[in-house]
Order: sequence, then structure tokens, then C-alpha cells
Amino acid sequence: MNPCEHKVQYYETDGMGIVHHSNYIRWFEEARVDLLDFLLGRGGFVYDRIEAEGYSGPVLEVACQYKTMSRFGETVRIEATITQYNGVRMTLHYDVFDKATGEVRCTGDSRHCFINSDGHPAILRRCWPEFDAALASHVTAEK
Repeated sequence: MNPCEHKVQYYETDGMGIVHHSNYIRWFEEARVDLLDFLLGRGGFVYDRIEAEGYSGPVLEVACQYKTMSRFGETVRIEATITQYNGVRMTLHYDVFDKATGEVRCTGDSRHCFINSDGHPAILRRCWPEFDAALASHVTAEK
């Protein structure tokens, strides 16, 4: 899978001309959506199908460790990997790099669970085995 790339927009910066810290979390989401599109698309699915099938994956927790600053006009590369998955919960790790220099901008993690349209936990192995298999096959070692 190709990493997600994002060109830093002016509106994402603060009064010091650097990216406001909250935007990195948004970039994590962009990379997560790209990863799921890649995984689900290979199995004949699209990301929107998760919700169409009656499921969602809300965020339980997110953490970000800021290393260096991103600035307007730069392009960043966001790599997302699934580090844990048990059929109901999933943890992803993110590495954000400056595309031109390779310098690490930040790292982070997010935890999610899968729920059905009634808000109850969804055990994907039982209710959506194809999606479960796609996620399980892409778990990498924890970072």
C-alpha cells in the first residue's frame, strides 16, 4: 500500500506559521480511511460500505507525539499500520514524515472498536467474515 500524502494548507497553520497540533489527528484519519479503502477495495468493498452494512468504528483513544514542526506548503507522508486487531477492537499506529526530507514530524496511535447500528459491539468474525479477514491479514508488529 502507498502511504497517504497530504499537502499542508495555510488554514492548518497557527499564528507562528506551523501546523496546529489538532491537524495531525485529522491526518491520522485521512491515512486510516486510505488504509481501509485499500483493504476493503481489494475484497470488492469500499470504505462507505462499512456504514452501509450497518457498522462503524468509533475512536476510543488517540495519542500523538510531536517530534518536529510541519509548515505551510510542505507535503507530508502518513503511514498507517494496524498493530492490534481482535475482531472487535483495532489499534493503528501512524508515522508522519516530511516527504522531501524524510524527517519524522510525529508518531501516534488510535484505538477503535466496531459497533453495529444499535451501538452494540460487532464481532466481525461472525457478522462480516470477509472484512475481519482483510483486517486480520494486515496486522503488523506493535511499534
